[in-house]
Amino acid sequence: MAKKPKKQLSPERKELISKLIDEFDLKSVKDIEDMFKDMFSPMLQEMLEGELDDHLGYEKYEHSGESGSNSRNGHSSKRVTASFGDMDIDVPRDRNSTFEPQIVKKHQRDVSDIEGKVISMYAKGMTTRDISSHLEDIYGIEASAEMIGKITDRVLPEAKAWQARPLEGKYVVMFLDAIHYHVREEGQVVKKAVYIAIGIRIDGMKEVMGMYIGGNESAKYWLGVLNDLKSRGVKDILVCCVDGLSGFCDAIATVYPQTDVQRCIIHQIRSSTRFVVSKDMKGFVADLKKIYKANTQDEAWEQLDAFDSKWGRKYSAAVKSWRDNWNELATFFRYPYEIRKLIYTTNAIEGFNRQLRKVTKTRTVFPTDDSLFKILFLAMKDITAKWYGKPHNWGLIISQLMISFPDRISDEDFI
Repeated sequence: MAKKPKKQLSPERKELISKLIDEFDLKSVKDIEDMFKDMFSPMLQEMLEGELDDHLGYEKYEHSGESGSNSRNGHSSKRVTASFGDMDIDVPRDRNSTFEPQIVKKHQRDVSDIEGKVISMYAKGMTTRDISSHLEDIYGIEASAEMIGKITDRVLPEAKAWQARPLEGKYVVMFLDAIHYHVREEGQVVKKAVYIAIGIRIDGMKEVMGMYIGGNESAKYWLGVLNDLKSRGVKDILVCCVDGLSGFCDAIATVYPQTDVQRCIIHQIRSSTRFVVSKDMKGFVADLKKIYKANTQDEAWEQLDAFDSKWGRKYSAAVKSWRDNWNELATFFRYPYEIRKLIYTTNAIEGFNRQLRKVTKTRTVFPTDDSLFKILFLAMKDITAKWYGKPHNWGLIISQLMISFPDRISDEDFI
């Protein structure tokens, strides 16, 4: 592979760098950082003054020549935060109070915009090298992939604080699922599961309760996830929606024995049709639909018997799976139609996982657990920023749940 040619500095830039080294007596990286901090404030100041010049139509110490026209009116002090730390600037004012600065807007306290752009691009799935190239192409800023990595690492304390935050005491529905990634560990690439819990609160709002990086998906690890949720304040979950992992229901019953468990109908259908030949598929799926679309559990069981009579000899494993898992598959029949629609599938969390995959698809292997968690956290913040709606007919659903769970949900939960 050909070595990338080193970028040549122009003679003018070389001369400028030499002057800066002499002027600030630069001898270390710390000296360079201090120089930028010393220069940043005056540069902001000059840019603000230039903006006011443009607003007034004449430069400082000149007169507009128009009696009674707008003019300068001193400065107001302001402390801002940049990448190099806090600093004070003097924002110029005009007599008519019509000046709206753009480089540092009114009420803006943080001017570290480059970091914000970096983190935003990282959250959208761009790699550190992509971001580095983008900054140089669009903004003329040279930033190495290593520097980008250090900038994004600054979100880790926030991410870990989010993961340990206290949760609500009661959730109406919780969806559990896992998504898998390859991570480098001790010199080897291993497959790891990210265990995700999404809950719907009493107020109808949805939230990601936690994301946990562990080994391969197992009921044992899910038990640890559930215990963590309990330690963070979750005392009760009315209904838990899960996929078909063996032992899952036992793990839930151990931590939340009162919780109703609904096994995902969509997962069950996919599993049932996996080995069905194409010429049978249409009729097979139509007969399955009669089971889960039944009005009552008794009717559904009758349809399962009919399904067994028709398909049981040819597809015995599919029929056996429905019978073996019937207690968890049929949970949703206990509830009215509006609640059934909410809990019969884990599509709510699968949609979230699809969005995570879209962000992480450019990375085949993550160097560490922290690098994986960092991008998942940033992507989660980006995704959930658009979560502002409640499930359809939420008022009706809550009233129905209050009837179904009179001892576990009441008017006091809404105070």
